[in-house]
Amino acid sequence: MKMNMDFLERLLSSVSRRARHRPGRQPGREASPDVPQLAAACDTLLTGSGGEASQILVAQRILNGYDGLQADDRRAFLAMLAERHGALPEAIHAAYAAYREHEDEASLQQLIEACEPPRQELLRRLNLCPGGTYELVKMRADLLGSLADAPQLAALDADFAHLFASWFNRGFLMLESIDWNTPAAVLEKLIEYEAVHEIRDWSDLRRRLDPEDRRCYAFFHPAIGDEPLIFVEVALCRGIPGNIQTLLAGGDEVAPEDADTAVFYSISNCQAGLKGISFGNFLIKQVVQELKRELPELDNFVTLSPVPGFAKWLEQRREAGECRLSPDNAACLDEAGWCDDAAAREALEPELLALAAHYLCEAKQRHGLPRDPVARFHLGNGASLHRLNWPADTSAKGCRQAHGLMVNYRYEPDRIEQNHEAFSREGSVVCTSEIRRHAKRAQPLLAAPVDA
Repeated sequence: MKMNMDFLERLLSSVSRRARHRPGRQPGREASPDVPQLAAACDTLLTGSGGEASQILVAQRILNGYDGLQADDRRAFLAMLAERHGALPEAIHAAYAAYREHEDEASLQQLIEACEPPRQELLRRLNLCPGGTYELVKMRADLLGSLADAPQLAALDADFAHLFASWFNRGFLMLESIDWNTPAAVLEKLIEYEAVHEIRDWSDLRRRLDPEDRRCYAFFHPAIGDEPLIFVEVALCRGIPGNIQTLLAGGDEVAPEDADTAVFYSISNCQAGLKGISFGNFLIKQVVQELKRELPELDNFVTLSPVPGFAKWLEQRREAGECRLSPDNAACLDEAGWCDDAAAREALEPELLALAAHYLCEAKQRHGLPRDPVARFHLGNGASLHRLNWPADTSAKGCRQAHGLMVNYRYEPDRIEQNHEAFSREGSVVCTSEIRRHAKRAQPLLAAPVDA
């Protein structure tokens, strides 16, 4: 029965991809409507006049029209949605007064309905047309790009986020394994969306997918077809690796049955419009289960992760006079002299690892969570801080972001929930005793306790 269900899921996924249609301008079509015309169409769609087929056509025209707008007009359209289709204060006050008087389920439901902005229903109706989900994801990407200069769009963004949290619920996501035989349309997306370690060309991609000790998994959504939502690249190894250049270069393949470690070395979110919708925590946990089922002998599930905020944090501490690197080490760090000088690396390593451990364990945001975004993700996901690696990434990006530092976070299936609870409840950073020792050695290097 399970085999039949797996086959059915793959079949439905394949059909949805082939059948997918994205609204957009077609050659030879009539000129795109302007913002006032689109606003009128939105009013028509909200009134619900006509049958379902008629509403779908109106929704299609709105999304097609938006797709044809220039950037300034798109911002004007989004501003129109925010201003014209918000919740009505008078209706909220009246519904609240009725609830205070009756305090029953009927008046509560009326209050809930009054508090919901009409634009949420508008977005639901836009989602009815073929390809509407993906077009709305792209629309929110435009909105996020304008939010810094137009804070009045924040309420509209909250509506998108609220709806997307339901539409992209874990129950709708499909986990698929990607390999060198996956259709080229999907493989091209991996090259386009890789956000951690650039995929330079098809040969580079093949090195990550084709060897028997490499794996790649992605979440897809049936309404979006061959557009991945997030993907993770995995290497099967003997022992826990500590250098990304060596890992990416490949070479000596490990037979999967001989591997004892699965390394998650790149996790990339693909859709800017789905920012804030969490996929990574589900993805890693499900991939751990898949790998454990395929290769029961695997003992270690770890990442090889960047530390993107470390160099900036250290620079700020030094500029504020709160960090006392030795003069030789400071000069070596500033000039990246350690890259080609073994003696310089040996001298710099104790101070750099001490400061890195302090940064990961003690440097916090205002809300008490780790300052480093990758640390927040993995620790919040139930991983532990397992090992610091240096030098681990000597690429220009790795040196610029973290002075070549990388980290192994470890996922232990039996401890994930316990670690997650400790982090969520107390902000506790679960780490090895070695990392704690490194962090203690940072105190003489810091002029005063720092937390940001």
